Amino acid sequence: MDEKWNVFAEDNVVFMHRSWTGHGVYEASFAPVPGGGRRVVSAVMEADRERYRSMGDEYDRLMMELIISAIVLGEPAADLRAGLVELTARASGKSDLPSGVVEHSALGLRSGS
Repeated sequence: MDEKWNVFAEDNVVFMHRSWTGHGVYEASFAPVPGGGRRVVSAVMEADRERYRSMGDEYDRLMMELIISAIVLGEPAADLRAGLVELTARASGKSDLPSGVVEHSALGLRSGS
């Protein structure tokens, strides 16, 4: 429950669902890259405003990347977290949000100290 996301993969697609509702919010399709590894080749998000209220494409791209980096891969993702705080501050009209805002928000991402 800490992360508030259920993330699973089928073939080359990673599905990201809210844990409390079970609603799918993001899907990312991956393809192999030369030299090893994979990269996102396409991504979609829930468009039903009853299930998910998007804060815009930039926010959704960053959130999807942060879920994969921080929750799935366990990376600190400090730059992604900082970007999310900046976007949240911009959307709220406040410039003095603490960096820990990500930890206790509805986003459900734990801040790595």
